[in-house]
Amino acid sequence: MTSRVLSLPVESSDVATETSSTLKAFGVLEVLVRTGRAVTLSELMQATELPKPTLHRTLALFEEAGFLAREPGGRAYIVGERLSRFALDVLRGEGAAAERRAILRGVVSEITETCNLAVLKKGVLIYLDRVEAPWPLRLHVPEGGGALPPHCCASGKLLLAHLPTAERQRLLELLPLERFTERTITERAVLESELDRIVSAGYAVDNEEYVLGVACVAVPVRDRSGEVIASLAVQGATARLPLMRAIEFVPRLKAAASEIGSTFG
Repeated sequence: MTSRVLSLPVESSDVATETSSTLKAFGVLEVLVRTGRAVTLSELMQATELPKPTLHRTLALFEEAGFLAREPGGRAYIVGERLSRFALDVLRGEGAAAERRAILRGVVSEITETCNLAVLKKGVLIYLDRVEAPWPLRLHVPEGGGALPPHCCASGKLLLAHLPTAERQRLLELLPLERFTERTITERAVLESELDRIVSAGYAVDNEEYVLGVACVAVPVRDRSGEVIASLAVQGATARLPLMRAIEFVPRLKAAASEIGSTFG
């Protein structure tokens, strides 16, 4: 029987030519997963173009870690139990993201205003997800890649407020408090006072502090241990959603935030 020669998929050709040994090592796992059967050492050498000594070391490391295993007889390699668990965790994560989006859609359908889910990373606010309401006037912010200054938006201030005291203080000292509208908080003492108020009130507001004519209210999303890990916010044009009206949605947002929090580990 003629042996079938393996090759990395076209979309992963960068991995084969990448100078990083780490990425090349992961190419070994990619071959194992995509082939769907036991793979011999010679086949792996052809597919990954790794030198034999390097490939031996990589296989030994992954075998010891449980990412791959040898078939009886030791002539071929298969996906290990740990790698299988990793794949299942990825699928569960995708399922959780879909569940969170469904919750967001439900809230938007009910209150007919845009809602978003966001986290604080490296001192900026990042949207994990965002569901737009069907209104012509919207604030367009890219999901995932969009980074917003936290001091002038409801979600950013809420997440700053719930940081551990030392971490919050350190970040406040580094943040450039840029002014975006006449309502943007640009004094650190005022911002610190606002963050304390947020913790006490249980929600944060953006009263046209980032964009004139746009109001926002955010509530915390807590994981099962009670730690604040994200924010859930409603946002809309003040002509349609004045701030006091947005605050009326806080109970509904908190109920949705509790549902979303249960989807995180």
